[in-house]
Amino acid sequence: MDRNRGRKRLPPYISYRTFQNFIERLQQGIPARIDRSYWSDRLSGSTGTQLMSALRYLGLIDADAAPTDQLRQLVSAKGEQRPETLRQITYETFGFLLRSPFDSRTATYAQLEEAFRNTFELTDSVSRKCIKFFVALASDAGMPLSPFITKRFKSVHGGTGTKLASKRRGVKTNRNLIIPQALEETQIGISWEKMLLTKFPAFDLTWSDEVKLKWFEAFYKLLEREFPKGKK
Repeated sequence: MDRNRGRKRLPPYISYRTFQNFIERLQQGIPARIDRSYWSDRLSGSTGTQLMSALRYLGLIDADAAPTDQLRQLVSAKGEQRPETLRQITYETFGFLLRSPFDSRTATYAQLEEAFRNTFELTDSVSRKCIKFFVALASDAGMPLSPFITKRFKSVHGGTGTKLASKRRGVKTNRNLIIPQALEETQIGISWEKMLLTKFPAFDLTWSDEVKLKWFEAFYKLLEREFPKGKK
């Protein structure tokens, strides 16, 4: 049976960075079964469910959530072995994108969207997340993607999704979270509301609980600088 037909198993729509971090964590040791008791201390319930769905679709765990040989191979892969393993996984699980008439080397972004829509019954928001994961995976695997896809993707998503944030002038980073600089150092004449918007990334529900917590901590620090205790 074709695993990509219908809605029996949806392609991954989790953040690719979350997927990467999980694979890296497994380098410390692979459990006999990947279940909630293993990932619940790091991931929220919804993110954990998305992760399990992604692992099943990619053939990295079986129906009983036990790690497959392919997962063990990916976790242990080093150097050029890693993109080779990712390419094998991509070819096996995204076969609907590798069959004619779709050609990833010359296809447009619209054709990529159509390929997902014609294969799965997806909402627009889930479809965008699936495409984002696929492009990040294909890029990490060193697979050829047409410039019509990559250029459009960067304009829509701002990158491949393998990097959450880049360094900005005058802004410190902590685990890819943008922390606002002191308000006294910001440009005079800009309203506090505008400074808040320019110094903070948009809150993302797909972040891990740890990143969400750091976002709120940074937000409260900004409030304390603007409205210190005793200030009216």
